[in-house]
Amino acid sequence: MIALENPGRKGLSACVGWLYSGLQVMRPGEFAMAHNHASSALRFVMEGKGAYTVVDGHKMDLGAGDFVITPNGTWHDHGVEENGTQCIWQDGLDIPLMNSLDANFYEVHPQTVQTPAPLSRENWNKPYSPTFLYKWDSCFSELRKERKFEYKNPLTGGPVMPTMGARLELVNSESKFKRHTGSVVYQVAAGHGWSEIGGQRFEWEEKDIFCIPSWTRYRHGASGEAVLFSFNDFPAMRALSLYRETHD
Repeated sequence: MIALENPGRKGLSACVGWLYSGLQVMRPGEFAMAHNHASSALRFVMEGKGAYTVVDGHKMDLGAGDFVITPNGTWHDHGVEENGTQCIWQDGLDIPLMNSLDANFYEVHPQTVQTPAPLSRENWNKPYSPTFLYKWDSCFSELRKERKFEYKNPLTGGPVMPTMGARLELVNSESKFKRHTGSVVYQVAAGHGWSEIGGQRFEWEEKDIFCIPSWTRYRHGASGEAVLFSFNDFPAMRALSLYRETHD
């Protein structure tokens, strides 16, 4: 596990704002013990085959480009099957926010790994999406239609979790400048291009990760076609009536 830490805020587990991000590498046969925590978590698979995650007993197979959530308080474990390959994914959590609120906790499951069991979504009333896994092929197909794809709770049309949202963006030209309250962590899912952030230009290519601090003016561009995955803390900002956005 490699944590992507803001060098100006060491010790806070913060990549940008109140968002944590890190990279995890797992080899065939490796797994993480089952646990839960107050922090909500998400992951975007960068490469590899044979990865899986189990959330509240629901086991899901993961491949490159897949997006999965492990909401606040859910039991989860993950690993790579013996016949899989080395897998790498990007983790995103709201750990700094939970710590700042003195609301974080961590518990270990009584079993090393959960016993898979059917998950009932009947009369779902939890504050997060009943869809834990969003497969790359179907999401990319929707992205082609609109140029932006928001991962949503299908029951409410809102974000997948109360504190974090995520999306895909198709970039094939130069966008207009924008800025907003709330922070964003980007990963280049495909292609190459550039972003101008706070007056400085950054070139990026597939698998690069970069971030946008709150209220920083930025834009993206690409001469070919690129796909950006990102996650953000906009849901928390909106819940607190603090979200604001401008374009120029």
